[in-house]
Amino acid sequence: MAYDREITQELISVIARFVEEKLRPIEAQVGEDDAVPEAIINQMKELGLFGLTVPIKYGGLDLTMEVECLVAFEFGRTSPAFSSCFGTNVGIGSQGLILFGSEAQKQKYLPQIASGELVTSFCLTEAEAGSDSAAVQTRAQRVGDHYVLTGSKRYITNADRAGLFTVMARTDADVKGAKGVTAFLVERDSPGLSVGKPEKKMGQQGAHICDVYFDAVKVPVENRLGEEGAGFKLAMQVLDRGRLHIASVCVGLAERLISDSLNYALKRQQFGKPICEHQLIQAMLADSKTEAYAAKAMILDAARLKDGDQSITLEAAAAKYYASEMVGRVADRAVQILGGAGYVVDYGIERLYRDVRIFRIYEGTSQIQQIVIAREMIKAAKG
Repeated sequence: MAYDREITQELISVIARFVEEKLRPIEAQVGEDDAVPEAIINQMKELGLFGLTVPIKYGGLDLTMEVECLVAFEFGRTSPAFSSCFGTNVGIGSQGLILFGSEAQKQKYLPQIASGELVTSFCLTEAEAGSDSAAVQTRAQRVGDHYVLTGSKRYITNADRAGLFTVMARTDADVKGAKGVTAFLVERDSPGLSVGKPEKKMGQQGAHICDVYFDAVKVPVENRLGEEGAGFKLAMQVLDRGRLHIASVCVGLAERLISDSLNYALKRQQFGKPICEHQLIQAMLADSKTEAYAAKAMILDAARLKDGDQSITLEAAAAKYYASEMVGRVADRAVQILGGAGYVVDYGIERLYRDVRIFRIYEGTSQIQQIVIAREMIKAAKG
């Protein structure tokens, strides 16, 4: 659905206030507790954040890609743990269902996803299938009117809270690679499904990842998502949108870091003047601002292409690659500008420095983005 400019601006303003007034004041607490307070999650539900991309007929807001990116810019200005609460419902956890689900599947799950009653997770990564996502070993064997899933998944975001998993499993052992993989909607209370403890991570405390285990889990045939063998195609289309969302969060975080760095540089005195008046500090500020601006322009261009129903596989990969690398450089400069203050906990910069490192890894490492970009270039050149 296309919202007019006034409605869009009001939505962004509401979210910006929520981030500034409700989320930023408790960032340190979330980091210490490794948990987002339930009261905050409930407020997110009331704002409709869990249903940003769900069609209106199923209770969502049905945002365009461009407006979703504008929302993600705002959420990037605080700890990534907050946007992670609803991120899988907005992106990889629901998009397969939205794009490829049957009407019965949509009617059953999407209203609960939009309200936040049902949290979703996307199960692709395995111990031996990460960047090589077509190497999925989890098996799904057809037995009458159901499939039996056996295997495990690693580092699954929101798995400890999820009530519905989109699971990639191999339905044809004789077909190697992507063509033998199929997608399934698997409910949390399915017998044989279990979730491991949240991993201890370098950063993004409050956003949890866990292993998920499937011990002969029976999944009804009607819970297959799309046709047999179409799972990898589904995953790649879902990731295009997800990569733009992550890139947008990276830009928001970069802008937050730049703002914090500039405010500190305006106040901190060295050699008889604010450090912002020293040219080498100015150079770092200028480099960060320029790179963040470039990433933002890339993202908005790609988002508008997607909203125009154009393929954005190359553009989404390029935006995610550049933005995730960019925010790492910006975070590093922020620590440098603050000096000792950037290295201690009180100022919050060291926490954000750790938080941004994962962006270069999940939903496709930087190296995988390079491969995707080059592959799309070569494909276009060959016609």
